[in-house]
Amino acid sequence: MIKIYTDGACKGNPGVGGWGALILQDDKNIELFGGENETTNNRMELMAVIMALKEMSPSEELTIYTDSTYVQKGISEWIKNWKLNNWRSSNKKPVKNKDLWMQLDEASYARKINWEWVKGHAGNEGNEKADELANKGVISMMDKL
Repeated sequence: MIKIYTDGACKGNPGVGGWGALILQDDKNIELFGGENETTNNRMELMAVIMALKEMSPSEELTIYTDSTYVQKGISEWIKNWKLNNWRSSNKKPVKNKDLWMQLDEASYARKINWEWVKGHAGNEGNEKADELANKGVISMMDKL
């Protein structure tokens, strides 16, 4: 089982954002990070998962850990109804970040993924590293400004 820890960060919301992912596979750790100039925290949380999934073979069994209930509940509960309701939320408004939800839906299609929520900033080593990587993504974007 491969473990993936993901996180997003934003300086201002919207503002300069970063995403980070730590992939624990066998005896190696893969660290990914990136960012965007004008974004939101939720978009960065989604990007972290999307980018991590792009690194993985579709046949791999994964556990994805996120401190975002938005991501965890969105992909494991809410997305079914959003798709049935033509990407409208329960209040009949368009789903925010639809473009990224569609990418995540496609990237996770036909995969064996266990989605786990973890409390952020609570000493979980994998989550703390993902947070560090997300902030590294923010810094990489700020350096380009």
